[in-house]
Amino acid sequence: MILPQCEIIGAKDLREILFVTGGRAPKIDWLKSAAIGRKIFCVDKGIEICRACNLIPDILIGDFDSAKTSEVDWARGKNIHVETYPVDKDFTDTQLALHRAAEIFGEHVALLTGCFGGRLDHLYNTVLTCAADNRKIYLADEHEIICYVKGGEGTEIKFNRKPLAVSLLPMTDICEGVTTKNLHWELADATLTQKFPNATSNRADADKISVYVRRGTLAVYACFV
Repeated sequence: MILPQCEIIGAKDLREILFVTGGRAPKIDWLKSAAIGRKIFCVDKGIEICRACNLIPDILIGDFDSAKTSEVDWARGKNIHVETYPVDKDFTDTQLALHRAAEIFGEHVALLTGCFGGRLDHLYNTVLTCAADNRKIYLADEHEIICYVKGGEGTEIKFNRKPLAVSLLPMTDICEGVTTKNLHWELADATLTQKFPNATSNRADADKISVYVRRGTLAVYACFV
């Protein structure tokens, strides 16, 4: 997974889909770079971000309780496929988009942007939904990234610019056998728990870091100045 500020190594060689959601808008240059070579799946208010960047998504989905009617009309005028769902439903628009992308495109790697900032409940829902998903999913903009490492897996992140901090956040009750390389405070076969998340605000001591987890699901979070 190649992003403007880093490369995350560990995903299969699959089709990559960029999901543009309606939270904090990424910078135009960052989004245009992230969109290169990827299908664009736009979620509700994310259409405003796409229009501002002059990006034409392949699909627009949502209940459109937050997107401006004029922006949805613009999408229809561009012959973008639009799927409208009821406001009263059991799933968020992002959850629906992830489900529909699997139905439409089959196996793929997902990159979500526009998911940070805004309401905490929406971010909480998105972070946990993506952690439980079987596909490789990344959350990113120019300020923050999240990638998930699941039991028996490892990942490497090669930074183009140094992050301000790197945190390891347990997505399951317990993460066992956590081992890192090139973090300032290294872990070797460590156990991290949700009850005591003590691997927050570490630092990268090199351009490339690695994280391995024997059991559980861990979110690797990096933030940038």
